[in-house]
Amino acid sequence: MKFRLEDIYKKEYGIDKNIVKFVNDSVKNLTKEFEDLDSIQEFNMTKVLNSFKKNRLSNTAFNWTTGYGFGDDGVVTTEKIFSDIFHTEDSLVRSNIVSGTHAISIVLFALTNYADEIISITGDPYDTLQDVIGISGNSKGNLKSRGINYTKIDLKDGKIQYDKINKDLLKNKKIVLLQRSTGYSNRSAFTIDELEKAIKLCKKSNPNSIIFVDNCYGEFTELKEPTDIGADIIAGSLIKNIGGGIALTGGYITGKKDLIEYCANYLTSPAIGKEEGLSFGTTRNVLQGLYFAPKTTMESIKVGLLFSMAFSKLDYDIIPKVNQKRSDIVQSIILKDKEKMIDFCKSIQEVCSIDSHITPIPYLMPGYQDEVIMSAGGFIDGATSELSADGPIREPFIIYLQGGLNFYQGKLALMNVLQKFKDKNYIEI
Repeated sequence: MKFRLEDIYKKEYGIDKNIVKFVNDSVKNLTKEFEDLDSIQEFNMTKVLNSFKKNRLSNTAFNWTTGYGFGDDGVVTTEKIFSDIFHTEDSLVRSNIVSGTHAISIVLFALTNYADEIISITGDPYDTLQDVIGISGNSKGNLKSRGINYTKIDLKDGKIQYDKINKDLLKNKKIVLLQRSTGYSNRSAFTIDELEKAIKLCKKSNPNSIIFVDNCYGEFTELKEPTDIGADIIAGSLIKNIGGGIALTGGYITGKKDLIEYCANYLTSPAIGKEEGLSFGTTRNVLQGLYFAPKTTMESIKVGLLFSMAFSKLDYDIIPKVNQKRSDIVQSIILKDKEKMIDFCKSIQEVCSIDSHITPIPYLMPGYQDEVIMSAGGFIDGATSELSADGPIREPFIIYLQGGLNFYQGKLALMNVLQKFKDKNYIEI
C-alpha cells in the first residue's frame, strides 16, 4: 500500500487536496529564502558551540546546591557563556526572572532614580511595559509613581524618525529605550542595521545616555545582536528564541559590567548582587535550549515566511512582507475581522502539541487594556518559541503568529487555518 501524507491530512484534519497543493507550492516558492536562513543558523550555531568550548562547559555545571546558591557553578558558567555570545562584559541569567517584561522592568528600575528621564525612540513599548512605566493603567509602584519621567519619539509609517534624534531631545535622558520586535503593533521588527543607525545618532547626541534594547523575539534572527552595534544593555526571556523551547523559565540581561551590577543588586539586594541565587537545577535546560536556539529560531522564521507567502497570495496584508529582512520571529497578518481572528486561533490550537482540545476565546489578561485571544499549547507554558498565535481584539484585528520549533508542525497549522477559512467562505482555493 502506497503511503500518502495527503490521506492523513484528510482523515485526521479534514484538509482537502487543493489546500495541500497550495501550501506545498508556497513552500517551493521559498527555496532561496530558506537557504539564506540556513546560513544564519549555521553562523549562530558555531557561535554557541565556540562559547561552550571557550568556557569549558562540562557535566559538573549541571549540579546544583540549595539555600543561598553558593557553589552553584552552573549559574556562573551560564552567565559567562551568555556574555561571550552577546560580546558583553557581564550577564545576569536567572530562573527567578519570570518573563521578558520582568527582565526589562528590572533594567528600568535598577538604572533610574527619582526625576530621571527615559525616552523611547521606537514609539510606545509593548502593552505590558506601558503598565510598568505608567503610560497606561495605574499599577502600584510603577515608574511614574516613583518620579521617573517618560517621553517618546513616535514612529512615522512604522519607521524610526532619525531626524528627530538630536542633542536637545536627548539632553538629560538617562535611558534611551528601543524595542526591536514588532510587539502588538503594525510594523516590522527593526533590523540590526536600522538599530545601529539609531544607536549611533543617540551616542553622538548624548554619549552619557544608556542605550537599552528590548531584545525579546530577536535573538539569533540575524548575524549580529544589538550589543554588537553599540547597545549598552539588552534584556529578554528564556522562553522565547534563546531558550530553544527547552528552558523551563527565566530571563537574561547582558551588557556593561557596571549596569549589570545595578540590575543584580535590584534583583536581590545591594552587597549580595549576583553572589546568591539558585539555578534550581535548570542549567541543563537553559544551555540545552541555547544549543537548539539557532535552529529553532530559524524554524520559527520559516513558519512565519510560509504563512506570509500563503496569505499574500490570498491578498491579505502581511507584516513583514515575504521579501523583507526579518529581525524577530513574529509574523503579523491583518485580518480586519474579529471572527477571523478567533477562527485563526482555533485552527492553530487544534495542531498545538499540548491542549489541542482546548478552544481559545478572547479574555482580559493582566497588563493588557483590550481583550486578547491566544492560541498556545507547548511543552513550556507560555513559550512563544513554540507554535502560537495571539492578538488584542481591536481594529484592524491583527493576528500575531510566533514560534514553531518544527517547520512541519507550522506547515500543518497553515493548512488547518486555510481549511477553516475555506469552510467559512473567507477564502477561495
